[in-house]
Amino acid sequence: MRTLNLCILRGGPGRPAAYQTYRITVDEHLNILDAVQKVWATQDPTLLFRHACHHASCGLCGVRVNGRERLMCLTPIAEFPDGATVTLEPLRNFPWVGDLVVDVKPLMERMAAIQAPYVRRDELTAGGEEGTRFEDCIECGLCMSACPVVGSDSAYLGPSPLAMIKRLLEEPRGRDIRSLCLLAGDAHGAWRCHSVMECVEVCPSHVDPSQAIGWLRRYLILRGRRQPAEAQRR
Repeated sequence: MRTLNLCILRGGPGRPAAYQTYRITVDEHLNILDAVQKVWATQDPTLLFRHACHHASCGLCGVRVNGRERLMCLTPIAEFPDGATVTLEPLRNFPWVGDLVVDVKPLMERMAAIQAPYVRRDELTAGGEEGTRFEDCIECGLCMSACPVVGSDSAYLGPSPLAMIKRLLEEPRGRDIRSLCLLAGDAHGAWRCHSVMECVEVCPSHVDPSQAIGWLRRYLILRGRRQPAEAQRR
């Protein structure tokens, strides 16, 4: 067993923001999500947080753990020494609903605009058989929270939507390629990225949005779509 002090940012619209600390003892083989659930079940049922799958498929439990964007279900208790203080805060760059919950509607709207698919052709299928599998991106929003450009430009499309555009250009499935190029080539699209690589560091699914954005830039240049002057001034 391991004892942690969970320092959680509480509050929301119309509620004052303040940190509240809960001392909790949990099995060291579990994860931070288990600890938060135990706080909710045994100490404070008013605590707001989101979760579903417990195995990094849904992306709902994304928060900042000690200032770093992570999925609570992938953050092991054993990572922290006994008696450590672990600070939990909501993701940045999204409307704050309350406590550890944010409204990811801005990301969902971007994904809907590009008609992001849930499945892709399975390039790992052996032989001549055809198969499908789920997309790597779980739309958790961690990259959007970590990206400094998203924090300074609300119109910026963002790392995960741009990575999804790259996927669609690779495998269009009848999508309107011209419209996708217009989105990616906009001043708030692929050219707006500053290549800070924070999106790569926090992605739990190894999507590598930065590499995808570099691919998009080359794709656009080869098709005569140069960097807009507005993006060059930023």
